[in-house]
Amino acid sequence: MEFVLLGWPADGPTLRLDYRRFAYAGKFVMSNTGKAVASDRTADASVPSEEYESDVLAAVAFNEDRTDEGTLWLRYVTVRDDRKGENLGPELCAFVVARAAERGYDRLRIAVNNPFAYEALYEAGFAWTGATTGIAELVLERPADAPADRETDRYQRGLDEFRERDLSAAESSFLDDRRGSAPPAPVERAAFGDGRDGDANAGY
Repeated sequence: MEFVLLGWPADGPTLRLDYRRFAYAGKFVMSNTGKAVASDRTADASVPSEEYESDVLAAVAFNEDRTDEGTLWLRYVTVRDDRKGENLGPELCAFVVARAAERGYDRLRIAVNNPFAYEALYEAGFAWTGATTGIAELVLERPADAPADRETDRYQRGLDEFRERDLSAAESSFLDDRRGSAPPAPVERAAFGDGRDGDANAGY
């Protein structure tokens, strides 16, 4: 497995993900965001390679803030349904953070709409800012060169935002398990793959 940056927003990379296996698959067909993937070159024979990218395990799309050229927003993060729970999302986000730092970005942000994504981004070194978007997503951020300050009180207040919502049984159980706990430790930068820039026209 390797992490590959397919291109920055100006490169216009696109990615064909199977909508049956990835959330937000349609968002990755758009060419107005940069994209990076966790890829397993051992193709999944159950998915026709001419229709969807069969080697992608996780993907993230990102673009620069409209008013702050030093800030990069992670817009969509998705993990293939049979590979969830393997830390691929946090590791891929940490990989993008490292590449963004190399490119000169100072800060990264993301808005999340569920407690599982909130936890995963804490694992990628982000922390809740205390702000929410107009559609009730929690805004998390981190410096590009180090994990964010991780205060247990603010982490728990973010979880409390979700506890007040209409939740699935799995979300409620997860939030109960995290009650009173400290934030999860940040993952290390991905230890596999060379992190090279991909060819924006490589078929992704």
